[in-house]
Amino acid sequence: MKIDTFGVEMWMNEWETKCAFNLAETCVESLTINELLDITGRNEADLSTLLPLKMTYGEIKGSDRLRNAIAALYCKQSDENILVTHGTIGANMLVHKTLVEPSDRLISIVPTYQQHYSIPKSIGAEIDLLHLREDMGWLPDLDALKKMVANGAKLIALTNPNNPTGALIPREMLEEIANIARDAGAWVLCDEVYRGTDQQGQGMTASMADIYEKGISTAGMSKAYSLAGLRLGWIAAPDELIEEVMIHRDYDTISVGMIDDHFATLALENCDRLLQRSRRITRGNLAHLTTWIAREPKLSWIKPESGTTALVKLGLEMSSYDFCVALLQEQGVMFTPGSALGMEGYVRIGYANNPEILTAGLERVSDFLSRH
Repeated sequence: MKIDTFGVEMWMNEWETKCAFNLAETCVESLTINELLDITGRNEADLSTLLPLKMTYGEIKGSDRLRNAIAALYCKQSDENILVTHGTIGANMLVHKTLVEPSDRLISIVPTYQQHYSIPKSIGAEIDLLHLREDMGWLPDLDALKKMVANGAKLIALTNPNNPTGALIPREMLEEIANIARDAGAWVLCDEVYRGTDQQGQGMTASMADIYEKGISTAGMSKAYSLAGLRLGWIAAPDELIEEVMIHRDYDTISVGMIDDHFATLALENCDRLLQRSRRITRGNLAHLTTWIAREPKLSWIKPESGTTALVKLGLEMSSYDFCVALLQEQGVMFTPGSALGMEGYVRIGYANNPEILTAGLERVSDFLSRH
């Protein structure tokens, strides 16, 4: 099976170990095990509970405790609607492999995470791209979506909150999308890995799995929960789809690691504390980024409403790739070029890292911009 190279991941693979200030990072500042124990009210002595743990495969679908903790993040899901996977990236892959057949028609918003159009394309599906527009706040044009599904669609793929723009589809619009999908008999896959980082209110947006009877939500421990090293994600979906996904999952997953399951359970049983930390970082850092953008006449944006990334328009006579490489070589600061996202003329900034790294990195970018 041939598949397109993954633009963002190729860029990250090449540069993220060579930069001094990683402002391409998309996870809220990662936690150490000590920090996780402290936030959850545990201590090093609690690690002794792992010592007698026999390193077998563990629960195939994920432990009952973990699946119950995940289900509690939703309004209408139970442990039977949850399947644990190797990261959100594994969850998305499994959903696409389960649902999409050659010649099926799929609609994906762009920009988005490249999985959602490159995997179906590799299977032989027909892909229609719904381009998000800056003049619409990077939100989907529902009139355009209605016209697209009029020709039939097996699946509509969204990311909410959006990567890379930080746009947030509100509940009312999600319900409209569900109605459009219902009329067409289509599934809706919503990649919700940034859920929990909204800039307003309690920070937790509505989930498509709770809104639509054919809604599928994927998420994981990496972005909002700062535990990418666990490589653990999940699918929340109707029972019948979970059973179909299990058939495919047996070929490439079997189970997640027992230690990963343990720490993910600990984190999600204390999710309010982890998300409070994440929102403190993302809200404080976005306020700083907003002030900085306002001082830079060569840059413009639509301010994010959620997530950990911002899509920023460049006002320079150079490609996004050349800009990012020169910035790395001259200042040691890493952004993601828009060309890796199919968005030439823009860069993606990850703003959820350590606040000191963000501040120091942006100062170096200002110096770079003053000379170019």
